[in-house]
Amino acid sequence: MAEHLASIFGTEKDRVNCPFYFKIGACRHGDRCSRLHNRPSISPTLLLSNMYQRPDMITPGVDPQGQPLDPRKIQQHFEDFYEDIFTELAKFGEIESLNVCDNLADHMIGNVYVQFREEDQAAKALHALHGRFYNARPIIADFSPVTDFREATCRQFEENSCNRGGYCNFMHVKLIGRDLRRRLFGRHHRGAGGFHRSSRSRSRSRSASPRHRRERREKDSRAGRRSREREYRERDGGGRRRHGGSPAREASEERRARIEQWNREREEK
Repeated sequence: MAEHLASIFGTEKDRVNCPFYFKIGACRHGDRCSRLHNRPSISPTLLLSNMYQRPDMITPGVDPQGQPLDPRKIQQHFEDFYEDIFTELAKFGEIESLNVCDNLADHMIGNVYVQFREEDQAAKALHALHGRFYNARPIIADFSPVTDFREATCRQFEENSCNRGGYCNFMHVKLIGRDLRRRLFGRHHRGAGGFHRSSRSRSRSRSASPRHRRERREKDSRAGRRSREREYRERDGGGRRRHGGSPAREASEERRARIEQWNREREEK
């Protein structure tokens, strides 16, 4: 019985614990939910509820006065906010990921999830944020059960095919530009990690050991090298000789000869 309960914990089959709260740390029913919201007493992840205020909060793409907004200005507004939050939170420890929801439903709009490397870093940040304000609004922060953002993120949104739009119950994570990601996570994060569409944080129970991560990188490197070699062989009628010699020159010489012939024929006409 205990094994069965453990196997369905946090899933739709669990009639006691709320699966949405377990996966995304938020539930559209709030405290009125018929299932339990097991709030963690400690976690590496903090949820800053409804913190990001979009400039087009009322109607996407339009300001409160009804005027259309330039998408570039909307993105710049978001990246300014993201950098502000990242810089402040990085004072308390190494940030594994910082995700901001682009959802429109009340329980998810503007939610900010920050995952630290260590739980005590998250606890230190939570203590420091108590009673703080951002943009004249109080910061509402708490530990979150979310540690695996793969389970929390909408797969269809990542593929630009979610038909539920901003009212989807899974995270629509708003992306930052590559330059900002490199600048922030390159400075504060070991390696090439950080926020990325296809490189979300893994739960600690599922994270690979350093040896396995090294073997996976080597495997990916070999696979990428083989792919590039195959692409090069298939390009321009072969590219390299089968025995691995220097690039074939016959094709270019033949092209030059044809061009010279075309020029002579044009001059004779």
